[in-house]
Amino acid sequence: MILVTGGTGLVGSHLLLDLVRAGKPVRALKYPPDDLKFTEMVFHHYSDNAEELLNKIEWFEGDVLDIFCLKEAMDGVDYVYHSAAIVSYQPREKNIMLKVNVDGTANIVNIALDKKVRKLCHVSSIAALGRAENNDLIDESSKWKASEENTNYGISKYGGEREVWRAAEEGLDVVIVSPSIIIGLANFDKGSIQLFLTIWKGLKFYTPGVNGYVDVRDVVRAMIMLMESDIKNERFILNAANLYYKELFDMIADSFGRPGPNIKVNNFMSAIVWRIVKASSLLTGKTPVITKETALTAMKEYRYSNEKIRKKLGFEFIDIHKTIEETCNIFRKYYLK
Repeated sequence: MILVTGGTGLVGSHLLLDLVRAGKPVRALKYPPDDLKFTEMVFHHYSDNAEELLNKIEWFEGDVLDIFCLKEAMDGVDYVYHSAAIVSYQPREKNIMLKVNVDGTANIVNIALDKKVRKLCHVSSIAALGRAENNDLIDESSKWKASEENTNYGISKYGGEREVWRAAEEGLDVVIVSPSIIIGLANFDKGSIQLFLTIWKGLKFYTPGVNGYVDVRDVVRAMIMLMESDIKNERFILNAANLYYKELFDMIADSFGRPGPNIKVNNFMSAIVWRIVKASSLLTGKTPVITKETALTAMKEYRYSNEKIRKKLGFEFIDIHKTIEETCNIFRKYYLK
């Protein structure tokens, strides 16, 4: 039996589809307030027998902070994919994010050890690798350094990783994947995918930074390959391409037939924008799209190596241009209907 945490999320939903397609027995942990709408959308988008596949999933309502619930969920489980996490750059969500991403991960690995789980895959993030100096290429050997550039999300994922490595020292076989910014079929009302909506409406500004991007289908394919391999106690960066934000924005705009941004934002302008957005959110009560953390990150150049997984598994990533074009088509199909 396989347990997938975060079964209703971006990675979890796509992972469940690939696992049940392969005929694997799967149990999925679902946080009680969440519904199955997004998971169902993923299954229906990629398969002609979605209902049949969905019925193969054994859903289990629970919370990674509830130890008793996790013990029951992990009964008879041989393999665990831990993708449940909070992704947020909102200061007010810092404490709950740290609790879920660190304490929740500790609960998962502790119970996995107790239940004699054979192997665990932990979904981390490039944010947990810290920030390189002098625009150096970041790889799996990069060391975490305390820095003002580290986001609260990055700190929480680094803390979660420490729990996984600790469990590895105690005898649990683990693999950690560190995806860059994930693109693909997603909830368009939250996360990085909101960028597609912004560009569809018209975006005039761009920042000078660089970041990494990867297709969600590549993330889950790499996870399954690693879990089914003899590889253990290693981390792998999952990154298809490093792009300037201007390159990314222009690709999306071209696919939409929209004009790309043409005004470059400097540090001074960036500092003004996030403050204005914050003030506006206080008045409207809406969650700010831009925060101090995201504004600072967008001004920096971060590049990530994918050499390790390509060499170890012969892994080839979907071309990021194809991912962007397909995601734009998905946006038209689901958001503009």
